[in-house]
Amino acid sequence: MSELNPSAADARFVDSVPEIYDLHLGPLFFGQYARDLATRLAASERPVRKVLEIAAGTGILTEQLARLLPAEASIVATDLNPPMLAVAQKRLQGEASGSRIEWREADATTLPFSDGSFDAVVCQFGCMFFPDKPRAASETHRVLAPGGRWLFNVWGSLEENPIARIAHETITSYFTDDPPQFYKVPFSMHEEETTRELVAGAGFSDVTVIPLRFTTEAPSARHAAIGLVRGNPVLAAIEERGTVGADEIIEAIAAALARELGDGPMRAPMLAYAVSGRKNSD
Repeated sequence: MSELNPSAADARFVDSVPEIYDLHLGPLFFGQYARDLATRLAASERPVRKVLEIAAGTGILTEQLARLLPAEASIVATDLNPPMLAVAQKRLQGEASGSRIEWREADATTLPFSDGSFDAVVCQFGCMFFPDKPRAASETHRVLAPGGRWLFNVWGSLEENPIARIAHETITSYFTDDPPQFYKVPFSMHEEETTRELVAGAGFSDVTVIPLRFTTEAPSARHAAIGLVRGNPVLAAIEERGTVGADEIIEAIAAALARELGDGPMRAPMLAYAVSGRKNSD
């Protein structure tokens, strides 16, 4: 077996994983950052009438965009993985603002949209999974109208995000040879200068990379541990190896989280970056 690469990780958000991801990891990791990103976009000086969301997942950011953007703004929410979008659509189908959301399957490295189609492109914690990041950045630049903005989030390092660090350390401790490496993927873009160079290299100006620290909370360490194993592709990697059951690893992660971060509730710091760039006007 080889270390999980970004494209393989995308392909494994299947079966029950999207629902568990949304229930257990959504509130834990993504809610606060989604509100922050949507607020930043809503405060734009330039009118935002059409927004493209890349790697929308289960619609956590989509929901905040629909709530915070002006009523005339439309949203095209895309993801490479249809099961994730199915959960997103189900979550938001009762929302009054849901009627202005269009759901599309799309690859971030080959966007099926015309040049200059959008006033803004947003992506919450998806860029780390793109197998060709420069190409995805170039595609984002292409579909933006002149003066349009690209806003996205990436995680800080594993060391600065203790929940994921504990999960990674606990999982890998069970495997002498070829331990699952999934958690290295979402935390692989923590170097600020590298991220800045990626955005500027695609032709964007006014590039900013802003650290954002939040404290998150789970009702229990075990609630978090279930999501950390069964709510992402690391589950498939564990099951493929066949030497230890997922439930045993969940209990071990829950115990380790409780020791370091407390329990009932469990609280922990998080670090991510808010990144933005602007396409130059013609």
